[in-house]
Amino acid sequence: MSGQDKTYQKIAQVLEELFEIDPDSIHPDANLYQDLDIDSIDAVDLVVELKKMTGKKIKPEDFKSVRTVQDVVTEVEKLLD
Repeated sequence: MSGQDKTYQKIAQVLEELFEIDPDSIHPDANLYQDLDIDSIDAVDLVVELKKMTGKKIKPEDFKSVRTVQDVVTEVEKLLD
């Protein structure tokens, strides 16, 4: 399993646990806002969880373009590099 696969699994787990999202709804192309019903307050909670996961400060501007689960994985991978 690659690093990106592990990151995806962790993010999927966070989405399930934090927002009670059906695991079947979570896939790389799922839109956070339209498909998974994440709102702006949820997005802040997600960034807080990602900060705990990576141990790094996440700049809000880095997440402005994030729309899908895969976008989140990509940004987290950038932080971990």
